[in-house]
Amino acid sequence: STPSKSLTLLYEEVLYTILHRLGKPDPNHVADPDELYAYVQKVFGMDPDEHRIILQRVKELEKPMFCLKATVKQARGILGKDASGLSDPYCLLGLETKKRDSSSNGNQGNKKRAKAVVKNLIPEDQTHRTQIISQTLNPVWDETFILISAHILMSISYRDSDEVETVRQKLGEVTDLHGLKRIFKEARKDKGQDDFLGNVVLHLQDLHCRDDRWYKLEPRTETYPNRGHCHLQFLLIHKKRATSASKMQPNYIVHRHLLQQMVSYEILQHQAGSTSWDGELSKHANTILHLHATQKDLSDFHQDMAHWLAYSKLYQILEFNSNCLLHYITSIEYQWVEGRLRPVQQTELTDSFQSFLAYGLSVLRRYRIVFPFSAPKSKERLQSLLRVLVQMCKMKAFREFMQTSDLQQMVKESLKVSTHPPTRSLPFQTTEECGKALVDLLAEVNADLQQCLKMWNKCFISEIDSGVSQLTAESLFQLYLSLQELYRLKDFVKSPLELANFHQWFKELIPKWLQKAYTIALERTQRAVQVDQLMPLGEMNKHSTSTVDLSTCYAQMVKTWQQLDWPDPEEAFMIMVKFVEDMCKIALMYCRLLKQRAEELSSNQREEGEAANKLCVVVNDIEQLRIMILKLPSQLDWSRLEQKTREVIAPEQFQNTLHHQLQATVTCLNNEIRSVVQTLGTKLDAGIARHIQELSASSDSKDPEDSIIPLMKFLECELQYLNVNLVQENFNSLLGMLWNHTLELLKGAAKQKTSNLRYFRKLQFALQSLELCFHAEGCGLPKDTLHTTTFMALEKELDLCSSSSKRLIQKYFSARIQQQMEAKPDKYGAVTIKALYRHSEQKLHIEVLNAVNLLPLDSNGSSDPFIQLTLEPRHEFPEVVARTTQCIKNNLHPLFDEVFEFLVPPEKCQQDGSCLLLTVFDYDTLGANDLEGEAFLPLCGVLGLNDMEETINPSAVPQTRLSLTHPGTAGSNDILQILEIRKGDKEAQAFVKLRRQRTKQSKESE
Repeated sequence: STPSKSLTLLYEEVLYTILHRLGKPDPNHVADPDELYAYVQKVFGMDPDEHRIILQRVKELEKPMFCLKATVKQARGILGKDASGLSDPYCLLGLETKKRDSSSNGNQGNKKRAKAVVKNLIPEDQTHRTQIISQTLNPVWDETFILISAHILMSISYRDSDEVETVRQKLGEVTDLHGLKRIFKEARKDKGQDDFLGNVVLHLQDLHCRDDRWYKLEPRTETYPNRGHCHLQFLLIHKKRATSASKMQPNYIVHRHLLQQMVSYEILQHQAGSTSWDGELSKHANTILHLHATQKDLSDFHQDMAHWLAYSKLYQILEFNSNCLLHYITSIEYQWVEGRLRPVQQTELTDSFQSFLAYGLSVLRRYRIVFPFSAPKSKERLQSLLRVLVQMCKMKAFREFMQTSDLQQMVKESLKVSTHPPTRSLPFQTTEECGKALVDLLAEVNADLQQCLKMWNKCFISEIDSGVSQLTAESLFQLYLSLQELYRLKDFVKSPLELANFHQWFKELIPKWLQKAYTIALERTQRAVQVDQLMPLGEMNKHSTSTVDLSTCYAQMVKTWQQLDWPDPEEAFMIMVKFVEDMCKIALMYCRLLKQRAEELSSNQREEGEAANKLCVVVNDIEQLRIMILKLPSQLDWSRLEQKTREVIAPEQFQNTLHHQLQATVTCLNNEIRSVVQTLGTKLDAGIARHIQELSASSDSKDPEDSIIPLMKFLECELQYLNVNLVQENFNSLLGMLWNHTLELLKGAAKQKTSNLRYFRKLQFALQSLELCFHAEGCGLPKDTLHTTTFMALEKELDLCSSSSKRLIQKYFSARIQQQMEAKPDKYGAVTIKALYRHSEQKLHIEVLNAVNLLPLDSNGSSDPFIQLTLEPRHEFPEVVARTTQCIKNNLHPLFDEVFEFLVPPEKCQQDGSCLLLTVFDYDTLGANDLEGEAFLPLCGVLGLNDMEETINPSAVPQTRLSLTHPGTAGSNDILQILEIRKGDKEAQAFVKLRRQRTKQSKESE
C-alpha cells in the first residue's frame, strides 16, 4: 500500500539525517550508511522502488548549513600570569580556513605541535570571546557559541586579560629605586597586550557529532609545557534543513514521531504481547536517533520528554516492560525547572500524564484479568506498573500541571470497582442441598481471599502504602527480638516450634525499623550540635561535646544491626547497605551543621584568636568523626557478613557497594578537614607574607640572623598555639600548607633582579632557618616532605645568586664537565688526548692525538679544524696562556699529534671546576671562526696528580676520548644569566661576553 503523506515526510526526514551525517562515528554506533538505509526501509515498510524515489528526492534537496555548537565549560590548572600568582582568563574561539601542512595530519607522536593562535590567524570578526573571569586559575565560563563549520580546523586560545594601569596607579606599588625604574620602563611599552595562556587546535573531522571531554592546553613554545586543561563540549548541528517536516513542525515533535515509529517496529519484532522488551533499542535505531537529536540540537531534557511521550503512548497500545518508563520519569524530574515548557509542550505533557494515569487505573480495575494468577510474572508486571504510577505522581511537573495527585485514594477506588465476588446460582431444592452449596461457596470465596492476600496485597501495600504505623512497627520489633530469643532456645523445648522462617513475618517492617533508627540518630546529632560551644573537652581530648553524642548515636545504630541479626544473606546485605548509607548521611550532615555552628559562634566573638580556636575544634571534631567512620567495618563485623553472603554476593559487589560508599564519605571528610585547615592557613599566610616582605626590604647591611628574627618569632607564637589546639595529624597538614606557601613567597622574593650578594645571602639564611623551624628536630614535618621540588630549586637558585662571581664561574665549568659526562657519543664529534701530571716539574703534559666525526661547516662539505687549549677558570690560572694546534685543511677526522705543557701547581688542579678546555674551531679566512664543539677534561682526575710519580710509566699513559658539546645547557645558562646581571663586575661581564661569543659561533644548538 502507498504510505501516508505524514509517513513519507517522516521518511524523508530520516533519510536526510543519514545523508548529511556529520562527525566521526561513535564506536557503539553503526558507521555504514547502507546499513542504516536498509534498517529504516524495514521500520517504515518501504519497498525498494519507493525508497529509491524518495532517496533521490532527498539528495536533490538543498544541503543544510553545517554549524559547530561549542560550549566552553571551564579550565583548571592554568598559568598564573599576574603579580598575584593568578590570571584573568578569557577564551577566544574561531574556525581556521587554511589547510595545514600534510604533516599536521600524521601521527600525533611525530607531528609538530600546532601553534595556531586565534588572535593572530583568524580575522577578528570571525572569532568569539568569552567573558573574563577575574583572579583565578580554575575559571568556569559555561558559555555556548555557534560557528559556521565549513572549515578545516578549530582553534581555541586562552589568554590573560591585562588591564592598562596608569603610572600614578603603579607608583603606589613602588618599594625601592629598582621598582621605580621598572615602572617607568613599562610605561614606555605598548599597553593592553594580553598574555597567552595556551591553546587547543582541533580537526573537525576528528570530532564525534557529540563530544564532551577535557583537552590539554598546548604552549607556543617549550617554555611552560604544562599549561593546564580545558573542558569543552561540541555538537555538530544543522541550520536551515530543507525537509518539509523540519520546516512545518517543532524539532522535538519530529523527533518524537521518529522515535515512536522505531519503538513500534522494535516491539513488534518480539512476540505479540510479549513483555520481554525492556526498552533497549537496537544499535541502528540508537544511531539514527542520536544523529537526529544532535543535528536538530535537541537538549537532553527534550529528548527525555520525547521518549516519555512516545513510550507512555505506546505502552497503552503495545504492552512492554514498564520499567523503561522509570528512567525517563527520573530524568525529567532531575532536569525540571518551573516554567521551562512552552504552552503547547505543557499541554502535551499534561495530556500524557492524564492519559497514562487513566490507562493505569483502568488496568487496575481489571487487574485480575490483566494479571491473572496463572500467567508468569504477573506479580512483577503489576509491581512495575504501580511503581511507574507512584513515581509519576511524585514528579514536580505532575504536581504543577495536574489538579489531583492522591494516587492512594484513586487506586483504592479502582480496586473497589474491580471487586466482583464469585456468583453461583443456588437451586431451590432441599434445605440441606442449599446449605451444602452455601458452604462450598464460602470455601471458594475464602480460598480466593487467601490467594489475593498472599499475592496481590503485598504488591499494593509495598508500592502504594506500608499500612503499618510507626508505633506498631516499634512494638513488633520487640516481638521480633523475643521470637529470636525463643528460636535460639528451641533445642530446650520438648514440643517442636514452627519458627523456622519466623523472620519472614517481619520482612515488610524492616524499612520502618531502619527509618526509626536513622531518625533518632539524626535528631540527637542535630540537638548535640545546637548546644555545642565548640570548646575542647580537656587537654588530652581536643574535640568538643557533640562528638560524644555522635559516637553514642553510632553505637546505638550498630547495636540495632547486631540485634536484627537477619538470617537471609542477600537481604542482610541490603540492610547493611542501608545502615551504612544512613550513617554516612549523618556524618556529612554533622560536618555541615558543625561549620554553621562555628560561624554562628565566631560572629559573636570580637577576638580573632577565639574564632581560630573554634576552627581548630571543628577540625578535631571532623577528624574524630573520620576515625569513627573508619571503625565501622569492624564494629558492624563486615568480615562475618562477607563470609555469610559469599554464595549470593560476589566479592566485587561487596567491595564496590560497601567499601566504596564508606571511602567516598571518608574522602568528603578529608576534603572538609582540608578546607578548614586551609582557612586557618589563610589567616597565617597574610602574616608570613608581611614578614617576608619586610625581610626583603630590610637593609642588606644588617646581619641576616637579625633580619629574620621577626618572622621566626611570629611563626613560633602562632605554631605553638595551633600545636596545642590541633591534633597532630591536622597540625602536620597545616604545616605542610604553610611551608608550601612560604616557599612560594621566598621564590617570589628571589626573582628580584639585583646584583647584591648580601640580599640573596639573607634569603638563603631565611630558607635554612625556616627549614629547621618546620622540621623542629623531628617533631614537625619530615625532611622528605620539606624537600619539595620547589624547595630544591629555590635552594639551588639562592646558592647561585649568593655566590661570588669567581665561585659562579667555577660552578659553570663544573656544569659543563657534567654535561660532558652525559653527552651523546659523537653527536658533534670527539677529541682524543693523553694527559699526565708530573709533580717533579709541576707541569701538566697534554698530547693532542686527533679529532673524529666533526661537523662539515664549510660549503664544500668539509672543515678546516684546529684546537685551542686553555686552562679554566681563568682566575685560577691567570698566567697560563692559551695554546693552539695547527690547522688541518679539508678534514673531518684530523690527526694532530701535538704535545703541550702547562706549568701549574697541583693544588690549583684540585679546585672545583678546574679543567682543560679544548675548543675545536673551523678556520675561516673571512669572518669569525665557526665552533665545532667544546670538550672539558677535569684536572682533578688527571693521571699522576694523585699518584706517586715513580709508579707511572710515561709511555703507557692511556688515551682519553672526549665527546664534543655545544653551549646551552639549563644549568650553565642560569649561571650566565646571574653573571650578566652583575653589571659592575668586570670579570663577570668579560666571562659572559666570551661565552655568548662561543654560543654565536655555534651553528647548531642542542
